[in-house]
Amino acid sequence: MIENLNTSFIHWLTGKGIEHETAQILADYGLFLGVIVLSLITFYITRTILIKVLQNITKKSKTNWDDILMEKKFFSKISYLVPAYIVYVSTPILLLDYPTTESIIQTFLVIYMIFIVLMTINAFLNALGTIYEDFTIAKSKPIKGYIQIVKIFVYIIGTIIIIANLFGKNPLGLIGGLGAFSAVMLLVFRDPILGFVGGIQLSANNMLRPGDWISMPKYDADGTVIDIALTTVKVQNWDKTISTIPTYSLIENSFKNWRGMEESGGRRIKRSVNIDMKSIRFCTPEMLTKFKKIEYVKKYVDDKEVEIELYNTERNIDNSLLVNGRRQTNLGVFRAYLRGYLQNHPMINHEMTFLIRQLQPTDKGIPIEIYVFSKVQEWAKYEDLQSDIFDHVLAVVPEFGLNVFQNPSGADFQKLLN
Repeated sequence: MIENLNTSFIHWLTGKGIEHETAQILADYGLFLGVIVLSLITFYITRTILIKVLQNITKKSKTNWDDILMEKKFFSKISYLVPAYIVYVSTPILLLDYPTTESIIQTFLVIYMIFIVLMTINAFLNALGTIYEDFTIAKSKPIKGYIQIVKIFVYIIGTIIIIANLFGKNPLGLIGGLGAFSAVMLLVFRDPILGFVGGIQLSANNMLRPGDWISMPKYDADGTVIDIALTTVKVQNWDKTISTIPTYSLIENSFKNWRGMEESGGRRIKRSVNIDMKSIRFCTPEMLTKFKKIEYVKKYVDDKEVEIELYNTERNIDNSLLVNGRRQTNLGVFRAYLRGYLQNHPMINHEMTFLIRQLQPTDKGIPIEIYVFSKVQEWAKYEDLQSDIFDHVLAVVPEFGLNVFQNPSGADFQKLLN
């Protein structure tokens, strides 16, 4: 059919007074342009009809992977191969007598089709990553870094094939010659290689997941991991800024992952209040009578009095001096109160570490530390709970005859002057 069209076209041109050789050239290239127009028409039909049909099919299907492939334009990119393939197949037939032109056009078409194949593979890998994110395992085993490695490998192979076609060389020969440039390649792709190794270690050791709260002061990072890529990990800080951390740095340097706290069911409250040591004293009978009216220490004071009385009696302690034997102190009762108060607090997790302890005295008084875990983990609610607890603690300190230590302020010096 093509030969008949070619002959008819030549006869028509010669009938118009054009020389036979010129008519032959015009007929050959005219048919070639006709094939190009036909391929473009085919491309238009593929894009407007076939793609719409596929969209309707994917919308009606129960699975979502085909919708994702459509969203990532996988089928759309494949359609670009249709016109190129038609022209590629037709070129040797239509331009048989023009080997140089045929070679140039086919080389261009091969490069174009390789480029389209690379874009199609890229779209498929993007869709694969999105499909994988719907699985539960994606939260603990992200594959974005691995997909990026595959992309780099595909791009390198595609580039080698394109260069081989441009220079008319065997791609396998070029690949074999890469050994001479291995040092340069390692230098150029140092970060991706280190990132790939770091990503494998992070994933294999379950050190990091998207959604984890991490702290890494070296990079001013303190927030939630939002992306784990081949060379970088993105952290959205609590002030909504984004910190970008090299993936391998998470292996080389230390960072704090708060996932353990989130999975434990509690969040630590570790804060102390400094008591003025001058206010600490033995409890008088009047003080004990008062303390026995306080709900959280009533039983403690009674039991401790019985224990102390028994101890002193058995050892014939001279009670005329308070330093003899055992005595209750207002600080000891205060610690007992804190223990009772927090044990009865509905938002304290009693299945985790629970300590009310006295720390080393300093020039700022004697610290009484509360070391407990709250049931609340959400940051704002946790801070509210912690503040409520210490509002109460600071308010009850004077009820035990104690004073909170505080450095003198300008108002204190003004009172002295007055």
